[in-house]
Amino acid sequence: MRALIMAGGAGSRLNLGEKPLILINNQPMIRYIIDAFGSAGCKVVVATSPKTPMTRNWCRANGLDVYDAGGADYIPDMVETVRALEEKHPLFVSVSDIPCIDADIISTIYNAYRESGKDACSTWIPSKTVTSCRGGMTYRTKIRDIEACPTGLNILRGDRIAETQDEIQLVLDDPRLAINVNTRADQIAAEVFLTKQRELQ
Repeated sequence: MRALIMAGGAGSRLNLGEKPLILINNQPMIRYIIDAFGSAGCKVVVATSPKTPMTRNWCRANGLDVYDAGGADYIPDMVETVRALEEKHPLFVSVSDIPCIDADIISTIYNAYRESGKDACSTWIPSKTVTSCRGGMTYRTKIRDIEACPTGLNILRGDRIAETQDEIQLVLDDPRLAINVNTRADQIAAEVFLTKQRELQ
């Protein structure tokens, strides 16, 4: 399955340069997401934009497939990229600022999607679990009586990318999805979490 990593945002809230290249334990943040999908057996494509030329250059230097979208916004760039890739099959679409995900999470989402028989799968995390600034998001919804926030990690059908798709809403109460890097505090939280994970291995 193809994995499209959206990396066209400027990351102005952090004010540390292009957001995908922000260092987490001395590695660009996007590297963690790329490695997670690669370990899960996905073919990775990164969508950049005119706002992230250094990310585009970094991806190319590291032998990654890149599509430079127009930079209008997340959804228009996603639709543009999927159409340009002529992707007709289901694919993962992921934000580039959830560095604590790993192949196990990706496999869990894929298996739930496959078993559901739905066109798409959106993933959510209980809002009580969120420790990053995402906890201040205005968009939350109730899913089976759980107040949840979107994680930015989903599966969509490429042939219906511009349409509303019948989806399974998958709620995962997993700390690896709770850290969404939007502030310096989030960056530190990700570094601490990943360091602890590495020590436990």
